Amino acid sequence: MSDKTPQKATGTAQRAPDCVTEVRMGNTILTVSGYFKESATETAADKMARAIKAEVASEHHSFKSA
Repeated sequence: MSDKTPQKATGTAQRAPDCVTEVRMGNTILTVSGYFKESATETAADKMARAIKAEVASEHHSFKSA
């Protein structure tokens, strides 16, 4: 049986994740590692504020059309 796990390209530098979250679900622990774009100009707070504004705008629009 062959190993089907994708391999990382050689010659690329691996960096540590920018955030790591662990969630326990029963007897299982899920670990999620996150990486942010190194050249990003928008902060996580900026992105969340934009998402909340969009959500509020869509809810406001759905109330008007009802």
